[in-house]
Order: sequence, then C-alpha cells, then structure tokens
Amino acid sequence: MLIDVVDIYKDLDKYLDKEVKLQGWVRNHRKQKEFGFIDFSDGTCFKNVQLVYDNSLSKFNEITKIKVGSSIEVVGTVIKSLGAGQEFEVKVSDLTLMGDCPDDYPIQPKRHTREFLREQAYLRPRTNLFNAVFRVRSIAAHAIHTYFQDRGYVYFHAPLITASDCEGAGQMFQVTTLDLDRVAKSGSVDYSKDFFGKSAALTVSGQLEAETYAMAYKKVYTFGPTFRAENSNTKTHASEFWMIEPEIAFCDLSGVMDIEEDMLKFIVSYVLEHAKDEMEFFDKFVEKGLIDKLQKLVNSKFTRISHHDVITILKEAKVKWEFEPEYGGDIAKEHEKYITEYFNGPVFITDWPKDIKAFYMKLNSDNETVAAVDLEVPGAGELIGGSEREADYDKLVKRMKEMGVPEEGMEWYLNLRKFGGCYHSGFGMGFERLLIYLTGVENIRDVIPYPRTPGNCDF
Repeated sequence: MLIDVVDIYKDLDKYLDKEVKLQGWVRNHRKQKEFGFIDFSDGTCFKNVQLVYDNSLSKFNEITKIKVGSSIEVVGTVIKSLGAGQEFEVKVSDLTLMGDCPDDYPIQPKRHTREFLREQAYLRPRTNLFNAVFRVRSIAAHAIHTYFQDRGYVYFHAPLITASDCEGAGQMFQVTTLDLDRVAKSGSVDYSKDFFGKSAALTVSGQLEAETYAMAYKKVYTFGPTFRAENSNTKTHASEFWMIEPEIAFCDLSGVMDIEEDMLKFIVSYVLEHAKDEMEFFDKFVEKGLIDKLQKLVNSKFTRISHHDVITILKEAKVKWEFEPEYGGDIAKEHEKYITEYFNGPVFITDWPKDIKAFYMKLNSDNETVAAVDLEVPGAGELIGGSEREADYDKLVKRMKEMGVPEEGMEWYLNLRKFGGCYHSGFGMGFERLLIYLTGVENIRDVIPYPRTPGNCDF
C-alpha cells in the first residue's frame, strides 16, 4: 500500500506490523558489513523514517551503493524500533532506486552555513532548518487566510502593476516595454509610447486599491507580494516581500488595534498547534525559549500608549542612547526594545507625528499627529503598522499637497471620500517579518524561498 510518511506518524497503530510502500529521498545512509540504515524523508512531515535493511535481501549490495540525495521507492514492514531515538522503523523487503545522485551533491549530511545554503536556494528545503522554515511559512499563510475567511472578510487581489505610489516614497521598480538603450541615447522618455501609455511600476502596497473594495464589502484583506526598490542590505529588508493588508469600513483606530491583536494571537496559536515538530526544532537549535516567548505573547494583554508618552519614558530612562529620542521624530530599534521590555510585552504606539507618516492617515484634532499605530513586539520590534484613514476630502487633498503627492491619477482614491465615504481603518504586516518572529531565524533572506535583494536576483 503506497502511503505518505505523515500517515504513519498520525496513526502508528494502524500501520504497525503492516507492509507499506514509500517514495522519497535519502537524507543519510549508514552502511555496515551485514546491514545498513537509511534516513528517509518524503517531505510530507518534518520527521524522517529510519529504513533498516540487511544482507538477506537479494539487492543488498545494490542498496549499499545508494547515495545521499537519491530518490527511492521502498517496500517494507513498519515495526517497533529496537534503537533509541525513534518509536518505529521500516524493515526493508524491497528497495528501488528511482533517481540517482552524484557524490558532489551539495547537501551532504553535515552542518552547512546559511550563507552557503542561500547559494543553493533550490536545494536548501532539503535541510532540516529550511524544511522547517518553509513548512511554517505554509502553515502561517493558511492561518492568515483562515483567520480572515472565518470572520467574513473578502480576499481581494490587489494589482501588482500600478500607476500610484501608496507610500509617496518613490522607491518603486518601473515597468516598461520601452527600449532603454534608445531612451538613454535620446535623453527623454515618451510614456505615451509605453505599454500602458503612462509611467507604471510594481506596487509597494495594495492598500489604496483595498480601500476601494472595503467601501463595497466592509471587510477585505490582501495577501500578496509587494516590491520596494530600496537599496538596503539589512537583515529585515528585501526588494520583494509579502504583505497582509486588511481594510475595514466603519472601524476606528481602537477597533483596528483590537483586530491586530486578535489576528496575531490567532496566527501564533495556530502555528504552535499545527507545526509542533518544527517549533520544537527551532526552540532547540535556533532560538532557545522561542516557544515560551510565543506563548507569552498569546497570553499577553497588549499595552496601548501614545508616541508622545513613549518619548517621555525614553527621555526619562537612565540609558545612554545611540540615537536620542525626540518628540517629533521616529523611534529606533534600541527604543523599540526598551519599550517592550519596559511594559514586559507587546506595545501599541499610537498618535504619531504627522510629518513622519503617510499622507492617507487621519489627522488628529491637534493638527500635529495622525491616528496611526505601530505594534512593537518583544524580540522583533515593529511588526505591524496601521492607521485610521483620512475620510475628509478637503483634509486629504491638503495633506497630499503638503507631502507632494500629485492629485492627477489619484482622483479615484479621492472620490471614495465623495461617494458614500465613511471612517475606515487598516494595517499592514510584513509576512517575512512575522516569520522571523515565529521561527527565530533572524535574516529575511532565510524565510523567503528565493530572496530578491540589491544585487541579487538568482534562480
């Protein structure tokens, strides 16, 4: 009977002392004169299976020559393990080589550096670390969809090619069919001759388009790739990454914080429940105390405090800061760390200075701050950023002028405030930032299958 390895782990009693057929890959092969052991994986679960064979098999000599990385089909009986380290093993009665693997196969059974494995990104999910990382990525993605679908949100597919810059930062990858060599020689660009008849780029956010659908469905969310042409080489920046961006009509800043907290606790709980083997691996080999950290978050009450009061706390702290905290300024990583430790848990920082936030955020009555919120979590810093959106047409136009955001091409966004508009809010969470927090793997290049960073577009 052809089954998956995960089936045995789910119901060992069903398969114990039964003959099964398995198809998968050799992770390690330890052979001796009269018998041998193969660490076998078929990718259906994090755990391997030990295959045991001996010289009573007619293919014994043939089997001993099978190399690490090869794909095989095995027939054998599931038996109680005689050795330590596993509850069961499979005693081989027949084994067939499906796909051979040469001796220079890069993923040998030894410790490899993460830098080396990035160069072998197409093979790295075959290692324990990355097998765990990308299974957790899959499970966390499912948790996100489950959370929003179960609560009546409509999944909205935001366009990846856009003519609008959501953040107003200009760090966008241009999309064109023009002959760039000819453009360079002429010294000018005629966008009327381009594919879309105007300047277009890869999106930095699906938020603006999602707002339009929130005005029809009340609750929507996007979950897809976004792009930033930012020449940054930190551990937390990539040129292509995934974002979760819900937009909710008739929701204020307090309401959106409720949703952020509830969503994050749901995702973390879901991953802890559905990726137990992987999370135990991370806890043991990647970040000691990871599971306790995540369980503490699930059981925490998130603190809510204004940006002004956070700066006061930082200024009164008896700490020598590398970057001095200022009332009208942003906060640094060292400040984020201090605040989460100060409150011993996650912290919502609200009401940020308007000059350091985006044009679409609701202006508060003080005319100095906006109804924005950043969620800071222990050990990771900022994880989620959100705001109540500006619902007043005139105030939004004024903010766009102040921040140099052109009205031309944005009429559709402004019209939302004219055609049955309402107060509404939303937030964005970088999926890879979440995965760094969930796994303890600190570099964004190691939680996305094929990282796109400055100077790197391999595979």
